Amino acid sequence: MRLTVFTTLAVCLALVGAARADDVTYNLSDDLVQPASTVSSDVSDDLLQPASFGSDQKADQKDSCDSCGGKGDGKGGKGGCSCYLFGPSEPFEFSSGDNCLGIKFGGWTQFGYHNKASYHDFFNQNPNQVHLHQQWLYAERVADGSCGWDWGFRTDVLYGIDANNTQGFGNNPGVWDFQNGFDHGVYGFALPQVYAEVAKGDLSVKVGHFYTLIGYEVVAAPDNFFYSHAFTMNNSEPFTHTGAIGTYNVNDHVTAYGGWTAGWDTGFDQYGSGSSWLGGLSLSLTDNMTLTYMSTYGDFGFLAPGEDDSYSHSIVLDVAVTDRLQYIFQSDMLSAGNSNTVATGPTAIAETETIGINQYLIYTLNDCWAAGTRLEWWKHDGISANAATFGVNYKPHANLVFRPEVKHEWEPGMNRDQTIFGMDAILTY
Repeated sequence: MRLTVFTTLAVCLALVGAARADDVTYNLSDDLVQPASTVSSDVSDDLLQPASFGSDQKADQKDSCDSCGGKGDGKGGKGGCSCYLFGPSEPFEFSSGDNCLGIKFGGWTQFGYHNKASYHDFFNQNPNQVHLHQQWLYAERVADGSCGWDWGFRTDVLYGIDANNTQGFGNNPGVWDFQNGFDHGVYGFALPQVYAEVAKGDLSVKVGHFYTLIGYEVVAAPDNFFYSHAFTMNNSEPFTHTGAIGTYNVNDHVTAYGGWTAGWDTGFDQYGSGSSWLGGLSLSLTDNMTLTYMSTYGDFGFLAPGEDDSYSHSIVLDVAVTDRLQYIFQSDMLSAGNSNTVATGPTAIAETETIGINQYLIYTLNDCWAAGTRLEWWKHDGISANAATFGVNYKPHANLVFRPEVKHEWEPGMNRDQTIFGMDAILTY
């Protein structure tokens, strides 16, 4: 079953790559096709030298190929530099947005397998089967305020085993996509984003249902390095909100965020008196270092109903150590409810206190290969959970990535540990 799925993806990509290869055109530099008769007698002797198709061109090609780790006659590049096994050197897109309305359509398909269920990563449950995690489609128009007022929107639709973790489960049952006939066993549908956006100059505002700003890892599979997820993402962070969020580029080094949401994980609904702040700052400390602080404060709705002083934050330090080596430090903290809170929601808790630290080290060899590790410590209500993940990203095609990994989880206080092997394939379009 697993071999059939991955083989089918590869065959489809080969056909697409072959079709697109026929459309590739090449343009010579204008400088190389000027007629000799146009050169006047007073032109510098340096300009009369014959074009160097030897050392200079080979040097340029070598520099280009060094940047991607391939050879000048690599596959997929039609004589250019590419490390891919097949297909074009650039990813194809279903619709790039190059149309009169500027609307882009796209998506991805993710299949995955893992041999054990994680202790605290609730995306990777239901082991020992190949699952369709995400069949994702989206439509968007990005609001560009650089020339005055502009508008945009985004709508996302998800089907797969990840849908149950992406629905508005902070809603009252039966509202939006939560407990409303969207589930089919462990599979289901979700509508994680539906929002409108306006922008002018350095300010933009989103209104509707959108992803959180909290944390480093995200729900969308192509935007993460690892197949599995950190404990903090699953347990100390919201996934989505309903409300309004503004973004303001103060200058080249500072971006401010601020807005209101109807608590955590809501989809066009408000559980109880859910009402909370969402916002923070992103600071470019140097050309190679960015620090981001995001927080939520108020009544989180289903998580701790009736408590208006719940608080959470995430701090992310992203450092480009070298051109190939990236280091990320993340810390999450959550304090929701108190000992007198009564848990009444479908997934509510009476009180929770969590704190966690994640560290990532990712080395990019070239466009096709990267290796990474993630070390985690997460403490929930006095119990520590740990994990160490080691993985590789391999791209045989610009639109296809395989992400094998090994994750070791251990909880000394619970006297348990396990090692999990997992792997997925993501086809983007």
